[in-house]
Amino acid sequence: MSAALAHNYLPAGKYILNHDIMSATAEGVVGNHLYSGRALGMSEPWDIIQLHPDLQSQWPAISDHYRRIGLTHTQNVIWHLGLRELGAHIGYQPSVFYFGPRECTFWGDHEWLETVEYINSKNNFMALAEELGVDVPGTLCFDSVTDIDAGAVREMAFPCYLKAAVSVSGVGIYRCEDEAALTNAMGRFAEGVPVQLQEEVVADRFLNLQYRVIDNTVVRLAASEQLLDGPVHQGNRVPARHTPWAAVDVMAEWLVDHGMKGIFAFDVAVAQTDTGLRFPVIECNPRYNGATYPTMIAQKLDIPEWSAMYMPTRRRTLSDVDLDGIEFNSRTGEGAIIVNWGTVLTGKLMILMAGSPEFQEALAVELDARLC
Repeated sequence: MSAALAHNYLPAGKYILNHDIMSATAEGVVGNHLYSGRALGMSEPWDIIQLHPDLQSQWPAISDHYRRIGLTHTQNVIWHLGLRELGAHIGYQPSVFYFGPRECTFWGDHEWLETVEYINSKNNFMALAEELGVDVPGTLCFDSVTDIDAGAVREMAFPCYLKAAVSVSGVGIYRCEDEAALTNAMGRFAEGVPVQLQEEVVADRFLNLQYRVIDNTVVRLAASEQLLDGPVHQGNRVPARHTPWAAVDVMAEWLVDHGMKGIFAFDVAVAQTDTGLRFPVIECNPRYNGATYPTMIAQKLDIPEWSAMYMPTRRRTLSDVDLDGIEFNSRTGEGAIIVNWGTVLTGKLMILMAGSPEFQEALAVELDARLC
């Protein structure tokens, strides 16, 4: 099957959404158990959503916020995250953050699972990129840090990155200025953990290119620019100045041909060279990612320009968050939308800021003042 490419086409159907991230996220990050709430804005009234019970106290406020801005969403809530629900509702397809072994237990799509598990390894990604002719940074892959010898170190220019082959949220990624820093980083990995050494890409910016699978067809969903704090994702901006879909289309088609479902994305660098722009592909995220949730909300509300990022707050309940006069207005197409709302309980919110770049900048200043 050769998957056709299209734009901005979203599937019909009924879904049961369970976007808990605890089985596929870094340990020790405060508030991760609350992230299931960010899928609410992309749901439709006929869907079912599973939410962590700690979010129940914030439900009236987020429902009122979405009603005021005209964002439809489901009212059919199951207040627990048990995966058994995925296969318990006739006529509903599963929508999950990451389709791993636990999810497959209750929705037995082993081909989907195998493809996700394969490409989730950065080392497997590099092997496939070489097979398909995808441009990637110079990378050396190892089954263990103990396999990194002096010859490999001499081959890699500094600074470089030592990365765990499987990592999330920037955990297990170390920038090494010199050989001493590399030796220190190697000591952070247990023997037998697959890793890779990768050249540092001097980039103007990094992109997130998202795809969605609809009826076994791969669809270009959105291109955004990443807002980063070092290797850690903080947010995204649309529209992106570059949309190099050709850099990753071939791998997107390969993934769907091998059973990929749902949403997945690629991280792509924008690098200036003597011969022009280069778009090396850093990795594939075979799952929903931080850009997906504001993307889906923006598409539902026909918002062409936006940025979304996490903002700290001293508020600990949504009812204390004042958006009066700056809340999204469908007539002007400008304003603030709360995307990841349950995390207010731990002092942060993901907020989508709609409008021109100048409006977004002013809105961010105003939000910062109101949230502090």
